[in-house]
Amino acid sequence: MKETAKAYFLGKKGPYRLNCAQSVAETFRSKFPLEEKKAAILGACGGGMAPDGLCGAFYAAKCILEQHLPHRLDPGMEELQAAAGSLKCKEIKALRKLPCHECVGKAAEVLENP
Repeated sequence: MKETAKAYFLGKKGPYRLNCAQSVAETFRSKFPLEEKKAAILGACGGGMAPDGLCGAFYAAKCILEQHLPHRLDPGMEELQAAAGSLKCKEIKALRKLPCHECVGKAAEVLENP
């Protein structure tokens, strides 16, 4: 699933490149479908545009965890923060700990291992 999410983000899977949030949501669409309204919002959540400046991939993971695995929300978000140094896109980029495609991969890992 991690490689699939990264492939969507890098434009190697599907008819066009997806943003970070869409890549995570599309990878898990059949396993953890999001409400239609929430899924539509993810199209505008790439590049630090997710609510509160969150990384789009991490925001998509948060939405999925809230809806499908609420008991994993806090541990999952803590795991993402530990991996990237922050949950906010601009801070993650400044830290240079994880590039965008690896944030997508890490979000997929968190959702793969509930």
